[in-house]
Parts: sequence; structure tokens; C-alpha cells
Amino acid sequence: MSQKPKYYLTTAIPYTSRKPHVGNTYELILTDCLARYKRMQGYDVFFLTGTDEHGLKIETAAKEENVSPKEYVDKITGELIGIWKKMNISYDKFIRTTDEYHIKAVQKIFKKLYDNGDIYKGEYEGWYCTPCESFWTETQVVDGKCPDCGRPVQKSKEEAYFLRLSRYQTQLEEYIEQNPDFITPEARKREMVNNFIKPGVQDLCVSRSTFTWGVPVAFDPGHVVYVWIDALSNYITALGYSVDEKGELYQKYWPAELQIIGKDILRFHTIYWPIILMALGEPLPQKIFGHPWLLSGVDKMSKSRGNVMYADSLADLFGTDAVRYYVLSEMPFLQDGSITYEMLIARYNSDLANTLGNLVNRTVAMINKYFDGVIPSAKEHGEFDDDLIETITAGAKKTTEYLDTLHAADAAEAIIAILRRLNKYIDETTPWVLGKDESKKDRLSTVMYHLVEGIRISATLLYPFIPESAEKIFDQLNAPENKEKIVRSDWKSALTFGKPIPNGAKVNPSPTPLFARIDEEKFLLQLNQTEEKAENKKEDKTEDKKEVKAGNEPVAEITIDEFAMVKLIAAKIVECVPVEKSDKLLRLQLNDGNGIRQVVSGIAKFYSPSDLVGKKVILVSNLKPVKLRGVDSFGMILAAGDHDKITVTFLDDAIPEGAIIR
Repeated sequence: MSQKPKYYLTTAIPYTSRKPHVGNTYELILTDCLARYKRMQGYDVFFLTGTDEHGLKIETAAKEENVSPKEYVDKITGELIGIWKKMNISYDKFIRTTDEYHIKAVQKIFKKLYDNGDIYKGEYEGWYCTPCESFWTETQVVDGKCPDCGRPVQKSKEEAYFLRLSRYQTQLEEYIEQNPDFITPEARKREMVNNFIKPGVQDLCVSRSTFTWGVPVAFDPGHVVYVWIDALSNYITALGYSVDEKGELYQKYWPAELQIIGKDILRFHTIYWPIILMALGEPLPQKIFGHPWLLSGVDKMSKSRGNVMYADSLADLFGTDAVRYYVLSEMPFLQDGSITYEMLIARYNSDLANTLGNLVNRTVAMINKYFDGVIPSAKEHGEFDDDLIETITAGAKKTTEYLDTLHAADAAEAIIAILRRLNKYIDETTPWVLGKDESKKDRLSTVMYHLVEGIRISATLLYPFIPESAEKIFDQLNAPENKEKIVRSDWKSALTFGKPIPNGAKVNPSPTPLFARIDEEKFLLQLNQTEEKAENKKEDKTEDKKEVKAGNEPVAEITIDEFAMVKLIAAKIVECVPVEKSDKLLRLQLNDGNGIRQVVSGIAKFYSPSDLVGKKVILVSNLKPVKLRGVDSFGMILAAGDHDKITVTFLDDAIPEGAIIR
């Protein structure tokens, strides 16, 4: 018996500073789809994911919540694992960068690079972006902001270790040229080569000495290993690599066939990561795929915009497979995709409820009606049969070609095209007419067999996308008493039309709908009411606290250090609209010098939106987020007064956005 070919694929490991939104979860769903597909093709698949758990941002967030960094990342990682489980992610291993074996391996990797002269000690002076955990030179910073995320950067000077990326520039360029599929899509490869490699690769800061939450440099305890060596090394440490040891999994699976990452971190994976491997003398992965983003409408998801959607919450509303199917079918190969409740409902109704679910239900019901549940065989060839079979076999081949080239959305469309053709076949052959004429029994038998065979193939093709629903489809095609089942098997079985039906096999006598159609208007109304009820008590408590009159209650004294915990900054109101179904609340979009932030304020009785747009205000920027009338609020603006009259505190226009109020 021949050994299965191996296939190692990985995701980027999400940073545990916050709960991942559905755009982050897309990467795991895509990788899971490809892993399931490869398993069905007969590959020995190893699918790795995990979490990146070190860094200043996590150390700071833990201090704000008054917990240890480890307690903080344990909480976020627990949430993340719960989401992955809910989304049916079939990973083979989950690595945490706080795992002891990973920490020891990273220390050995750092030491080897240092001993080889690939890491040297120096001093860094430049601009640091905390959210991106990246240093930038004077020429790279854009108007005092990070060139990647647009947030403010801080001047930083510290002793640090550096990785000699420049030593490997020529080797990296030659490798990319000799391996044209190493970076995909092609447009992203051109971007990396032309914008970041050819202009000159600069040495990389790979240690920090101004915080402690990280992997200690073993030979210099005042330093911790910086994120890129720590996090990127997970792809090999998870397999048992630790410089002096190369575990069984590493020897079996490395190099990876495919590493899937978001387009925003493509530079780190196509420059830093290959050079680290070159310096270690290890082979490079075969392909790195930089996927696009999933946007909320037309905007990138962020808490400051108040447009974040979470995969687990969506799964509670629509079902896991509906969310999986939507993101896989919506995301193009190169361009960004988009998600809104309206778009999700439209695709759910069209593709899942109507095209797929209705087809399966109609077919099973007709076999129960005309053949007492027994699936018939093909007996009498008819006019539309050849075109149907050709469409199905061609569609299965297209699906394979698309998945092989990572075009998941095109693969989903190819499967839906098969299902549409099967529905059309029902309209063409009119089984309800054939069923009234006993002389047409053989023709009806063929039609039913073709429908079952088409559904079998479609369900097999759909398994990587919607595994639970695919299994439910086979449950519909099989009565419990069937000794021999019509089942999903390997991928090859979906490429050939005409698989024999087990003798006497019956469909399920009591089929249930796979996907119930959603009334969009009713759904959105109920969603809004549910959110409003859940937040009303929180809103009342929040507004009660805001409206306590000055001087009416004793005021507790605080220290200057306690006051310093309140972060007050200047912000500009760029947009203002009333909150629906509230006569007190306005929804403000504020430029806080760090991006756009949404704040809800109870000043609607005293100001119209046109009074506020363009004004500078004082923002409490580190207030814990709340929901008011179902709308997220990420801060508070300062005002004076009581119930009868509230006056917002406006600032001079000359004060820049983001300026700290002292």
C-alpha cells in the first residue's frame, strides 16, 4: 500500500489582545476548507493554528484589567478556541507562544542566529508603533503616523539586537525569482518585491528591553525576543524543531505546502520569515498566500467604527454552516469581500435555502411519493440527460481546479451552478407530470436517479465548505434501515457521474428542511429588539451615573495617580446623527488622532447634529465600551450642566486631534 502524500498547511496565529472578529475568522474557515479538501483527495494533512501571546500591547492590556499577562491571554485564547470549535475548524495542532517547548525552542533559535553572526547587538532610535509592534525610520513614518495602520508613533531609543536581513537580500530575490509560486497572488508578489525588497531590505530589530512580557533572551536577560522571531517560529517549533533537535513531525511535514495569512502581514511572512529560515539553514515553505480582507459593508472592521461582527454570534443567528458558506463564497481571490446582515440573508436564502435546500427536499419528497421511498435506477434515457450529466461532471472538475489554485469563492459558485442545473432539470422533466402516467414510470425512474446522483456529487463537493450540512444531506438520502449507505467518500467519487445505488436503498421517510428561508425584514426587526432589550438595563445604569448633579453627592477624594488613569484627549466631531428610537442620544464619529471612534452621547435635546460637526471636544478615551440603544459607544465627551441644560465643552480649533488634555 502506497504512503499518502503529506500536506502541511498553517494559518497566521492570531494576536491575543482582543476577541477575533469574523474577518479574522475567515482565514481559519478558508484553511479548514482546504484541509478537508486535501484529506478527501487522500493527503496526509497536518493543519496548524494557534495564538501569538507576547508583546507590549498584551502587557499593557493586562495592566489595565489588573490581571497578569498570562491570565489575560488565557482568557482571550479560551474565547478564540471556543470560536474555532463553533466554526467546526478541524485543526490538528494548536500552538500557544507561551507553551514551554516553544519558548525554549525560540531561545535556541535566537542563540544560533547570534552565534552565526546573523544577529548583532546595537542601539535602536526611531519611531515605534505599539498596535503594529513595529519600528519605523524617519523616512518611513508618514505625517507622524505608522505607514501600516495610520496610528501615531512614539520616538523610542533603546539597546536592541538586530537580525541582518540585508545579508540575505540577494538570496531572497533569487529564491522568489526561481520559485514563481512562492508568493501568491501575483499582484501581491509584485507589491512585496517592488515596494519592500528591491529598494533594499533593512536590518530588523528583534529584541526589546523596555517591557518584560516575552521570551527572555537566554544569554542577555535584560532583553526579550521581539515578536517576529517569536511568533514566526511557531510554524516549525510546533513540529518539534529546536535547532539541536528536529522532531518526527518536523522531519515528516516541513517544509509546508501552504501558509495562509492576511495581506496586511504578507511582508513579514515573505521577507522576515524566509530569511530566518535561510539563516537557520532550513528549507522554505512552498507557497505563501496573502488573502484579502472581509469588510463590514465598505469599511474595515474595528471597534472604533462600531462595525465589528463576530463569527460565533453570527453562527448563533444563522447556523455555523451558513456563516462558513457566506465568507467562503463572498471573498474573492484578490479583492476584499464584504459582509452585512442584509447580504448574508440574501445569499443564505438564494443559495442555501432555495437552490440547495429546496432541491434536496423536493427530490426526497418525490421519491417517497412515487417510489415508496426506494431510490430507483436509471432505465430510460431522455432529452435533457446528457446536458445535465455534462454540466455536473464539468462543474466537479472546475471545483477541483479552483480549490487547487485557492479560488474558494469560484469553487463555491461552480457547485451552486451544478445545483441550479439540477433544479432546472426538474422543471424540464416535470416529474409531477410523469408520475401521473404509468407508461412513463421508467423515465421517472431515470429522472429520480439522476437527481439523487447529482445531489450525492454536490454534497461531496460541498463537504469542505459546509461539513455538517453535507452530512445532513446524506441523512436525507438514506433511510435509517439502509444496510448499505449512500455516503460521502473521497474526492475522486465526485468526479464521476453514475455511481450505482445500493440495492433497495431508501431515502429518509421524514425529510426536514436543511435551511429555513429567512424573512429579512422580520429578522432585522427582531435582532434590533433583542439587542435593545439586552442593553436597556445597562443603558439606564450608565445614564444614571452620567446624570448625577454636581454638588448633590459627597465626592470621594482621589490621588493624582488615580486621576492620571483617566485619559483625556482632543477629538474632532466629523459626523453626527440621531440614534434611532431615542430622543436623548446622538451618535458621534470622532477623529481622535488615531482613527475614527464612535461615541454615543445623551445631548440630543440640547444640540442638533449640524451644531456639532467640525467642533473639537474633550474625549475620555479609555472608558470601557458600552451599548446605548443597541449602539456601541467607545468613550465619552465632556459636558457641564444638569437635566435642564447641558453644555458641551468645546476646544480651540488650533488644538490638534489626539492632543492629551492635562
